[in-house]
Amino acid sequence: MNTELLGIIFMFAATLILAVPLGKYTAKIFSGDKTLLDPLFRPVEQFFYKFSGIDATKQMNWKQHLYALLSIHVIWFLLCFFTLIFQGSLPLNPDGNPSMSPDLAFNTAISFLVNCNLQHYSGETGVSYLSQLLLMFLQFVSAGAGMAVCAMVFNAMKERQTEALGNFYNYFLKSCTRILLPLSIVVAIILVFNGSPMTLAGKASITTLQGDSVQVSRGPVAAFVAIKHIGTNGGGFFGANSAHPLENPNYRTNMVEMIAQMIIPFAMIFAMGFYLKRRKLAWNIFGVMTIGFLLLVIPTVITEIHGNPAIHQLGISQPNGAMEGKEVRFGPAASGYWSIATTVISTGSVNSMHDSGMPLSGTMQLLAMMTNCFYGGCGVGFLNYYIFIILAVFLSGLMVGRTPEFLGKKVEAREVKIAAFIAILHPLLILAGTALASYFAAHDTAMGYWFNGKATGWLNNPNNHGFSEMLYEYTSSAANNGSGFEGLGDNNPFWNISTGIILLLSRFIPIIGPLAIAGLLAQKKHIPDSAGTLKTDSTIFGVMTFAIIFIIAALSFFPALALGPLAEYFSMI
Repeated sequence: MNTELLGIIFMFAATLILAVPLGKYTAKIFSGDKTLLDPLFRPVEQFFYKFSGIDATKQMNWKQHLYALLSIHVIWFLLCFFTLIFQGSLPLNPDGNPSMSPDLAFNTAISFLVNCNLQHYSGETGVSYLSQLLLMFLQFVSAGAGMAVCAMVFNAMKERQTEALGNFYNYFLKSCTRILLPLSIVVAIILVFNGSPMTLAGKASITTLQGDSVQVSRGPVAAFVAIKHIGTNGGGFFGANSAHPLENPNYRTNMVEMIAQMIIPFAMIFAMGFYLKRRKLAWNIFGVMTIGFLLLVIPTVITEIHGNPAIHQLGISQPNGAMEGKEVRFGPAASGYWSIATTVISTGSVNSMHDSGMPLSGTMQLLAMMTNCFYGGCGVGFLNYYIFIILAVFLSGLMVGRTPEFLGKKVEAREVKIAAFIAILHPLLILAGTALASYFAAHDTAMGYWFNGKATGWLNNPNNHGFSEMLYEYTSSAANNGSGFEGLGDNNPFWNISTGIILLLSRFIPIIGPLAIAGLLAQKKHIPDSAGTLKTDSTIFGVMTFAIIFIIAALSFFPALALGPLAEYFSMI
């Protein structure tokens, strides 16, 4: 067990050590400074600009950034949706997997489009290789789009008055070519050399040690898994995700995938510090996020190591901890660490079944997604935290009787209203969706088209755990996470359409809000620091920001948690 704990510490430390220089490199890319990869990727980028007719040097205001972001996503959605509903008749389908139903294709296309990868299908039987390759493309561009928006916000935070906030296409393409692609190639090579398949051939026929003949699914797994983690996507090539031995063959690859999914969220924080020359602010933000992360991960690891109390009461020893739903090659400590990292970061990949974890672990996983601002996904993690910075600046200003300012710009009613709306939207989407599903399940409602049977049919577990499954599904959707409590029967029109709508709203409205706030602040006159200026890189302000995050999460979600995983926890002790 001590070895497992040392493995966790090493993974976090290695991620941090690698993230700082990556953050500096990312800041150089967004600033347009020279980098070592310029000779390799500049011709590629110039080709795309020439082919598309895009002028990457043209400056955009925040509204033009938003228009470019939304319009290109519409094209990606239509391409993916129609490929999925016709994949059974399209090439690169050696296993003969059928086309998706419209509601499942709607959910899948949106899910990968918004960097969530909530999968209501199993990869081995649900999609063709052509669809997998298209979904892999969406994993690149969804991550790149998030980083491009974050770069625009960085630009708006500079100490000057302007509407010119860079070029969306420039930030987007450079994020894909200079950051996501090189890192994905490195991770994919490591996976290939450790046994992950990389082929377009169909299923392989093998004979097991006991003489059975079985068909083993394979495909371009290594490339898919690499960008799934580097881009904080989380979609599994196989149904078991990173618990599958071909996606995550051993403890070595487990460490690589763990570092891969955390490194860009870490690096984006430091990139902000280097880009704005405010490294102390970056470390302040990283410190607040890390405290939140540790408060979630430590109870999870401890409870998984100690095992199931109900089994202890039977007098059964659990020397390896709570092993239900976990892989022996990883163990409970590394699985518990992964479960919080993947929910905090919004990756959503799993190397164990969260539905089988201890109730306290489920509580922490849900809280990680409910707060939705500790590290976060590629780019959008900082955007979520940015909202709480604006609220903290406003409330701190009220408390000390000064005009709220952030980085020399006055924060006024317009910006605070937008921030408050975004902060309230997240719990509204989660709790409204859960309430609707719970109402149908409690009344055993006949769902008609929406579900083939009565609503209780989508629950494999009754009472508190069944409620937790529904709460987790909507929380995962609203946090753009994609992991799930897999006891829920979710491949039906009700869950596909309802979560699809929440996926759209919870991705783009929280992006529009910070974009608008940053754009509005950038247009204001910069005010030099004075004796009365609130220092936003101080420990006190960090504590204030953390308190606001905690209060909003506690007031919004603890009643729901008390009905689900917390009630289950207290019933076991």
